[in-house]
Amino acid sequence: MLVLALLVGLLTTAGGTATPAAAAAAPAPAKDSPPAPLATGWTLDETFVALRAVETGGCPDGGRRARGDGGKAIGPYQIHRAYWKDARVPGRYEDCLDPDYARAVITAYWRRYCPGALQEVDAEVLARVHNGGPQGHRKEGTLIFWRKVERELGRQRAGRA
Repeated sequence: MLVLALLVGLLTTAGGTATPAAAAAAPAPAKDSPPAPLATGWTLDETFVALRAVETGGCPDGGRRARGDGGKAIGPYQIHRAYWKDARVPGRYEDCLDPDYARAVITAYWRRYCPGALQEVDAEVLARVHNGGPQGHRKEGTLIFWRKVERELGRQRAGRA
């Protein structure tokens, strides 16, 4: 097994695409199947559901009208104006009240500030950057937020079992 893994690694080009021999060695994922959780164990959808529950869980209308931090954060994911500007998603700040638009803003923000964590669905880094800004994953103060998100992720899994 180890030899096969090393061989596949050697056959992979520097650009990250596999040569035909390497592609033949590894089965291709089904096109219509949802992405499987990666090493971190959580999917992006699970991460968004947990973030929303922590940010505005229990609010009427799914948090669409939620305002937090003294009115400085809006919507189901409690997005601040500076965060929205940093994400560079066309639209108006008030569009962050819409869950789909807000998810697009968050995804763009993560793509800008923690693309590796987004690709790997590293829920901890994603949550901490969402909460604490571009370097949020390095701030001790965001650990409390992450623990809340982690608990919510666990509740989601327990509810499905």
